[in-house]
Amino acid sequence: MAENRKRKLLSLTAAAANTHRNQTDVNLNVSPAKQKKPIHNAQSAETEQSHYFTKTRADLQHRLGEEFFKQPCIRLAKAFLGKVLVHRCEDGTELRGQIVETEAYLGGEDKASHSAGGKRTERNTAMFMKPGTIYVYPIYGIYLCMNVSSQGEGAAVLLRSLESLQGQSVMRQLRAAQRKDGARQLKDKELCNGPSKLCQAMNIPRCFDRRDLASDPEVWLERDPDTNPAEHYEVVSAPRIGIESHGEWAKKPLRFYLRGHPCVSVVNKEAERLSVSCTVKKDLDSSDVQYDTGQLNVKRTQQEPS
Repeated sequence: MAENRKRKLLSLTAAAANTHRNQTDVNLNVSPAKQKKPIHNAQSAETEQSHYFTKTRADLQHRLGEEFFKQPCIRLAKAFLGKVLVHRCEDGTELRGQIVETEAYLGGEDKASHSAGGKRTERNTAMFMKPGTIYVYPIYGIYLCMNVSSQGEGAAVLLRSLESLQGQSVMRQLRAAQRKDGARQLKDKELCNGPSKLCQAMNIPRCFDRRDLASDPEVWLERDPDTNPAEHYEVVSAPRIGIESHGEWAKKPLRFYLRGHPCVSVVNKEAERLSVSCTVKKDLDSSDVQYDTGQLNVKRTQQEPS
């Protein structure tokens, strides 16, 4: 069943990409089913370039290298906000989404982490690998979640939500393949607004587990050269989602999202109210204000430098 689903998703990706090429008057005269590799002429190559590349598609000047990922887990989770996840599919189609929501899992003492207590398993090996290693794991037997390892033994950041930037038509078909027949068409803001949804829309497979975001040719992270989300959005710190059974760790403010962004999966009004109160107090005191969370001191008034 899993193999059939994989073939179906790959077929949908190829079909959507072919539709895009037809709309740009590029006639390949070869059916997607018979293609082993995409055929591009000068016009199609120019069409598929995005504003993230100033010279050629191979120009990765905005790609984030291994030094970026060498940050403590909480800082990295905040630094991810506004960065762009890219997946170059087998046919050359590039899917892009800007990260708007993350969760930090600290390993060791973090009872909600897969690596709690320093436990290593075949599944969570990526969490103990070098910072920037992708950790993909299944939930409910059919859905996937994508994480990235950070500094710290067994620590990793969950990517919770993206804003789709490029390849929305492909993303929509990939999402539709996992939904019931006849379901309504998804809005752009609904394509990647959840950890499993973004894996579906970005076509992130299980085999990406243990791959390196800093060097992999198919999937990587970029700076957005045009925007700085910290200038437009406040970073909200709130409890993580779906870990209610983990006692005090369920209340730690280790989920970070861009306040007011339409692609955030779950809005926490209480956390936002506290954040506003904290900002007002900061303006009055002209000093940083911290919330003491017991084992953690997490700044809620500003984004950590990336």
